[in-house]
Amino acid sequence: MDTRTTTRSNRSSSVDRNAFGWGGGAIAGAAIGGAMVAIAANLGRKLAVQGMSAAKGNWADSLTAEHEAVLGIFDKLLATKDNQTAQRAMLLMKIGHALDKHAYAEEHVVYPSLREANNRMDAERLEKEHGEVKTYLHRLQNMEKGSPEFLRLVGEFRNSVARHAKMEEQEIFPKLRSEISDELDARITKEVNKAGFMMA
Repeated sequence: MDTRTTTRSNRSSSVDRNAFGWGGGAIAGAAIGGAMVAIAANLGRKLAVQGMSAAKGNWADSLTAEHEAVLGIFDKLLATKDNQTAQRAMLLMKIGHALDKHAYAEEHVVYPSLREANNRMDAERLEKEHGEVKTYLHRLQNMEKGSPEFLRLVGEFRNSVARHAKMEEQEIFPKLRSEISDELDARITKEVNKAGFMMA
């Protein structure tokens, strides 16, 4: 055998064994494996986040649990000191995420159901209040987190969310549930859980 052929063959063999030649598809396989792990982790996170709400029972109980959870985050934020700006920013981000997820389920499932049950004025009033929530979030996100005004506005925001939640829990949700069939109630529960899972 020609020594040049043997040398070329040995070189080619060593190239196949280097970091970029792991059996041809190993890099692609590793990338796909990594993507699958990321997808599974995200799915697990979504199930954990939505599972806490969905475990509460019907849609009204689930949304009530979310009200309580977000008010708890507000209380943690209100307990911070002016020099805890990073913690304040993180808690505000959690509040924003929780309210976005919650509002999505209400605006895409519950409020349309209110309209179908001829409660259009209630739906419009609640949607208007969701707009006010977005205004509070915008103001707080753009405010200096160490400012004494920051906590004053957080307190005002919490009171607004608490009033909105109380009205839904004591008036709107019971009224709607009394006007719909058990079958529709179950369908709304399923759709609220699905919407919550999408936004988790």
